[in-house]
Amino acid sequence: MSTEQTTAEETERAPRNGFDRFFEITKRGSTVGTEIRGGIVTFVTMAYIVILNPLILSTPDIAGATLPASAVATSTALTAGVMTILFGLVTRLPFAFAAGLGINAFLAYAVVGQVTWGEAMALTIINGLIIVLLAATGLRKMIFDAVPVELKLAITVGIGLFIAFIGFVNAGFVSPAEGTPLELGVGGSIASISTLLFVVTLLLGGILIGLRVKGAILIALVVGTIIAAIVNIFTPLADFGLTGGIFALPDFSLIGAVNFGFDLGKVGFISLLMIVFTLVFSNFFDAMGTMTGLAKEANLADEKGDFPRIKSALIVEGVGAVVGGGTSSSSATVFVESGSGIGEGARTGFANLVTGVLFLLAMFITPVTGLVPGFIAAAALVLVGAMMLAQIKNIDFTDFRVLLPVFLTATVMPLTYSIANGIGAGFISWVLLNAFSRKGTKVHWLLWVVAVGFAIYFARGPIEAALGIA
Repeated sequence: MSTEQTTAEETERAPRNGFDRFFEITKRGSTVGTEIRGGIVTFVTMAYIVILNPLILSTPDIAGATLPASAVATSTALTAGVMTILFGLVTRLPFAFAAGLGINAFLAYAVVGQVTWGEAMALTIINGLIIVLLAATGLRKMIFDAVPVELKLAITVGIGLFIAFIGFVNAGFVSPAEGTPLELGVGGSIASISTLLFVVTLLLGGILIGLRVKGAILIALVVGTIIAAIVNIFTPLADFGLTGGIFALPDFSLIGAVNFGFDLGKVGFISLLMIVFTLVFSNFFDAMGTMTGLAKEANLADEKGDFPRIKSALIVEGVGAVVGGGTSSSSATVFVESGSGIGEGARTGFANLVTGVLFLLAMFITPVTGLVPGFIAAAALVLVGAMMLAQIKNIDFTDFRVLLPVFLTATVMPLTYSIANGIGAGFISWVLLNAFSRKGTKVHWLLWVVAVGFAIYFARGPIEAALGIA
């Protein structure tokens, strides 16, 4: 390459102003328009959490109390907006935040049967403080570095499959069945108009991406929504349209509604420790796996899986749990659906500012967040999942000690609906296969520690039963 060519490229990538320099927009080969578009797409594919989280957190606690849906919706949107903007400003990465699926379900279906909602959110805050401490001391990064690159790539592939599976389920493309765990549509066929519209949107997006059309995913979502609106005129769709008007005043009543005064007469200290242990493990590895996958998808990770400002990212992610607990919206963590915005071209934290502002606006126009039907947004998840699957080409499958852990990591995630479960299966199998095939010395000692921790995590049910924990 000539000196003239090098100079021309450097000039082309030179920041245009202080804003550009701060977010590294030009440096990462992006544009302001692309970042805005990516931020909008990420919000569209994540907006469902404002509606879904109140439904999940509606379970009565041990005292029979429930969380008001309007307040949970406000807290969910507020926390998502604040944490997404904070993460974008601190790390300059396009990873959006919201109440973590899996953690909110754990709180609703396992924790509040033992404690009140206020106490459950206090435990969530404690979990976040532990995560922040691990990140600030560098231990979280040490564990991240100890993970072999093959497993990091497998995490990316697994998350892609997980995202796609979420999309298929949300669209009704796959559903529970008699005789088999899942089936195509209903009775083995595409039996609903909403699922058919999902397929149309998916294929449209695939065609546009194949043609390298800029804004392909956003165009597909808009066109899919318009088609759904037209169809809805003649045949009402279950997951479409505005209800109860457009505007709604925010309900901030749950902010600060936490209770650290645990009643040890109703729930033992060991029980509280097991709850925190489970929260930390889920939060720790779900976020680590998600950020690894998203960084790879955005081409921001190096060959070891490291990405810019990783320590800050890990610290802020822990802060998300603290803020989520403090607002009673459950732990806020990096959302795997951020991949939709990345697939649209987002590469910087400026996209987060766009997504975050839209979440803050969603506090006032909560009904509008349901304007894009879930079955249409699901198409974006499948498209992004397909893109993330491409990372599999960088894994060498000639060694079965690599093949099996990678396979387990990638398949256990969607099949158990948990990123942490997939990572745990991969870690444990990697350690054991290498240990018993005379390669144990090549396994980092921290990986051994984490594998033991995951073994305890997977066996927590029998452990709790043996300890007499309800």
